[in-house]
Amino acid sequence: MKVLVTGAAGFIGFHVSKKLLERGDDVVGFDNMNNYYDPALKEARASLLKQTSTCNSGNFTFIRANLADKVAVDQCFKDHQFDRVIHLAAQAGVRYSIENPMSYVESNIIGFTNIIEACRYAQTPHLTYASTSSVYGANTTMPFSEKHSVDHPIQFYAATKRANELMAHSYSHLFELPTTGLRFFTVYGPWGRPDMALFKFTKNIIEEKSIPVFNHGNHTRDFTFVEDIAEGVIRSSDQIAQPNSDWDSNTPDPSTSNAPFRIFNIGNNNPVKLIEYIQAIEKALGKEAILDLLPLQPGDVPDTFADSSALEKSVGYKPSVSVDDGVKQFVDWYRDFYKV
Repeated sequence: MKVLVTGAAGFIGFHVSKKLLERGDDVVGFDNMNNYYDPALKEARASLLKQTSTCNSGNFTFIRANLADKVAVDQCFKDHQFDRVIHLAAQAGVRYSIENPMSYVESNIIGFTNIIEACRYAQTPHLTYASTSSVYGANTTMPFSEKHSVDHPIQFYAATKRANELMAHSYSHLFELPTTGLRFFTVYGPWGRPDMALFKFTKNIIEEKSIPVFNHGNHTRDFTFVEDIAEGVIRSSDQIAQPNSDWDSNTPDPSTSNAPFRIFNIGNNNPVKLIEYIQAIEKALGKEAILDLLPLQPGDVPDTFADSSALEKSVGYKPSVSVDDGVKQFVDWYRDFYKV
């Protein structure tokens, strides 16, 4: 197949693109390589994707452009006929959305609109896109289920991703565009983002600096290894969303529809306390952390716990990498990449 992956030089987009290339698919990567974090890391990912395409049957084409640029997006769809679109590009980060909300409007609202419009006119067979566990917001019922209400986000980032889900449903309903939204739960692993906890903690422990531990380490997170995530994304993309023939408008299931629309949690189904996560990093590094215990930050969700049974039933997704193994793989990559 020929697959468009937006955010291909990003953390999850890189792993998804690499898996697609390794199985023989042609990948068109679309990324603006912005400076939200060190662009050198994005360049290194893109370079590795180009190397991967020379060693396998899948070809990699890279487009350096902004999704908010409608002309660039339309030209991409004019130049290529896609069998699948996997939309992973977004402005990420919970706390940054408090500081710079307009960047989320550009990337997550305007960019998403340009992609879904292009899919509509190209009659793309299936659009799979990234949502987030942050949409559960003020909900405290565990584990989080796709059937729960998600109408009370507690930060702007989550509000923009919830908007994407609603926009997708409108296009699925109006234009019969098959769409699948995936709510990611705390993804971690090699080639991760420098603004994420695992990256910051590893760096500071190596440099013998203190690490900020919010909510005094009492957070729990459904940490999900990036290779497991990439496998779930690809399986979801392969299987085209279909209308739910049992959908009842009197008692609607918010995760499906009588349109070709669906939403899945994609997590590890095994929440871990933040302090235990830090202990896994200490074990992998062979060094103790200096903890700076801090209160809960505005916009932070204290706990996440994914019910991923619907995704497992639909596409056979079942994560297999433990936190200890996943953290060790990240630490090994970090030491090799940064030569420390």
